[in-house]
Amino acid sequence: MKKVLGFLLKLIAALLLIACVYLFATGKTWVFKALAYNFVDIDDNDIFIQRKIENGTSQPWPLASNYNKQKLDTNLANELIREKSVAYLVIHRDSLVYEAYWDGYSDSSLSNSFSMSKSVIGMLTGVALKEGKIKSLDQTVGEFIPDYASNSKGKLTLRNLITMSAALSWDEAYASLFSVTTEAYYGKDLKGLMDRLEVVGTPGVNYYYQGGATQLLAMVLMRATGKNLSEYASEKLWKPLGAEHTAEWTIDKEEGMEKASCCIYSNARDFAKLGALYLHLGNWNGQQLVDSTFVMESVTPAPLLDNGKPNVEYGYQWWISEVDGEKIFYCRGILGQYIVVIPSKDIIMVRLGHLRNKAEDGTLLDLPIYVRGAMKLVTQ
Repeated sequence: MKKVLGFLLKLIAALLLIACVYLFATGKTWVFKALAYNFVDIDDNDIFIQRKIENGTSQPWPLASNYNKQKLDTNLANELIREKSVAYLVIHRDSLVYEAYWDGYSDSSLSNSFSMSKSVIGMLTGVALKEGKIKSLDQTVGEFIPDYASNSKGKLTLRNLITMSAALSWDEAYASLFSVTTEAYYGKDLKGLMDRLEVVGTPGVNYYYQGGATQLLAMVLMRATGKNLSEYASEKLWKPLGAEHTAEWTIDKEEGMEKASCCIYSNARDFAKLGALYLHLGNWNGQQLVDSTFVMESVTPAPLLDNGKPNVEYGYQWWISEVDGEKIFYCRGILGQYIVVIPSKDIIMVRLGHLRNKAEDGTLLDLPIYVRGAMKLVTQ
C-alpha cells in the first residue's frame, strides 16, 4: 500500500512539474495567478497594478429632504443581503435619496466595476468624437493602428467594435483557465493577446459580446487622443463630473495598458455620476461632455442580429431593457455591478456587491428587484 501511495505521489509531482514547465515554456504563467486567486473579486486591486483616475474639485450629491428616511421594500432588502451587496444607492432628480453599505464598505470605498468599464469606453469614444479626435464610427482600426492596417482587424470599423459585432476570435469564457478572457484579466501582455486575435466571421451583422472588442476600441482611443485611458477618463469625465474621489484602473504591467473591458475601481456615488451624465443626454451643469445624439444612439439597440433575432438589448457598450414597462439603460458587471438609469422617473440606481442572481438562460433575476425597489423608494 505504501509503495502504491508513494508511486502515486511521485506521479502527481511529475505531472505538476511537466505542467509547470509547459506553462513557462508557452508563456502562460498567468495561469498560476488565476489558480492562486481562483475567481475574480471586487477587491482585486490589491493583486494588480493600478493607474490613478484623478478627480478634481469635488461636487457632492445634494441630499434629498427625505434622504435615508425610507424603508427598503422587503424583496429588495432580502435580495441585497442574499447577493452579498456592499452598496446600494438611489438618485432622484439629481439628489441623493438613499444609500446603504455593508461588509465594512462606505461611500468612499473602492470596488471593482468589472464590465461596467465597457460603458466608460463607450462614453470616452463619444467624447473623442465630439472633440474631433475620431471623425466617424465608420473609420477603420487600421486608420489608427498602422500595425493592424494590413490584417483582418485593421478592416474593422469602430462601429463594429462599439456595438459588439466585430466577430473576433475571442472566447468570452469566464470559467476557463485558458480562455482569452482569463488571460486578459490575469495576464501581463494585453498587446500581445490582441495581436493574436483575428476576425473569424462577418463584422457588423451579429451581436456577440466580446471583451476583446472593447479592448481594441480602447487601443484606438489611446492612439486617437495620445493619452492613456486613465488620463483621458480623468480629464473628460472624473474632473468635469466632480467625482468625490480618485478612482483606479487596473493595468496589465508597469507602464502598461488599462484593462479596458473591466477593472475601474470607484465608489457608488461617483459611479452614479456616469449614469447621471447619460440621463442628461451628455450634459453636465450646462457643459456638453458627450454629444446628445451619440448618447441617444448609445442607449438604442444597434441594428444587428442576436441569435437570429433582432438585437433588443445592446447599444454602444450600454445595455437596454424594460422593467414593468419602464424603459431602462444600464452598465453591468459580472458580480452584479449595476448603474441603472430610469429616464421616465429621473432615477439613477447603483448596486455593487459580491454576487449576481442570474438564471441558467442568462436572465438577470436581481436587476428587476433592484429597479423596482428604487422606484418604490422615491415614492415614499
